[in-house]
Amino acid sequence: MPDEPRLPHDRGHELWTLEEGASRKLMSSIDRWVGAIVGDDGIDMPLSSNSEVIEATLFAREDGLVAGCVVVDYLLQIWAPSLRITWFAGDGKRVTSGDEIASLRGDRDSVLRAERPVLNILGQLSGIASETKRWSSIAPKQIACTRKTVWGLLDKWAVHMGGGLTHRLAKDDATMIKENDLASMHNDMETHEQRLVTYLQNVDMNEVGAFLEVEVRTEKEALMAAMVWSQRRATEQVDRLVVMLDNFSPETCKAVNEQMVEQNVREHVVLEASGGIVFDDLASWHECGLNVVSTSAVNRGVKPLDVNMLVNGL
Repeated sequence: MPDEPRLPHDRGHELWTLEEGASRKLMSSIDRWVGAIVGDDGIDMPLSSNSEVIEATLFAREDGLVAGCVVVDYLLQIWAPSLRITWFAGDGKRVTSGDEIASLRGDRDSVLRAERPVLNILGQLSGIASETKRWSSIAPKQIACTRKTVWGLLDKWAVHMGGGLTHRLAKDDATMIKENDLASMHNDMETHEQRLVTYLQNVDMNEVGAFLEVEVRTEKEALMAAMVWSQRRATEQVDRLVVMLDNFSPETCKAVNEQMVEQNVREHVVLEASGGIVFDDLASWHECGLNVVSTSAVNRGVKPLDVNMLVNGL
């Protein structure tokens, strides 16, 4: 893909930056999920005991990308303040099988009690980051997750750490008009196409949030949306419209892209494909003229990274 302005789907800076680390928005999500994780594991007060001090090492049992250190830090700060962790591979760092990730030191009872929540967090989020890196290595700056998540914003943050795009952070973060939305609008109109055109001609861009996206089901709807938006941009200062091609094949996506180029409307839209996208065919999606390929496969049902903990001296 040629160089272009930041895609509207790139919302990771709202969660994390190299300079500031985790944002307030991300920390709020971490607080909610950590509370649920330790609560479900039967931890209802901060861990502490007079048992002997031990040290344990967390290490990777397979290659991957680490994510979740900031979540573990928060868990230990609130729920196991007597424990001390030293990171050898922080968030976003690559590890290979056998690499040490961290050292955990403290009273024996607390270390062993915290073991499973810590490993669950690191494994789950590192698995998402690693899978996203696998996809984005084939289609860099093109892979986006969706709002189909397991751990909400934590999923999206892990996708960001893996080099993917977060897409909308929440339903009201940006406006996505899907077929059910259009079906419930403008009941006086007979066709889906009429509703789509009318909506795009009249939508108030001051109320859409970070960006506006419409889902289309046919090539005709895609071209109509792009044409209407090019007309608006000729007279108004509005951002590009995201047109999501729902369950289109790579061949159909390529045809839509080529028709938009021929009709001089391609520059006015961001083309996204979603639905039916699998890793084995990713190269075809990458090469068909799309800006974004969105999928929940990078975060839902992903195998956790295999991370283990051993008490030193075993």
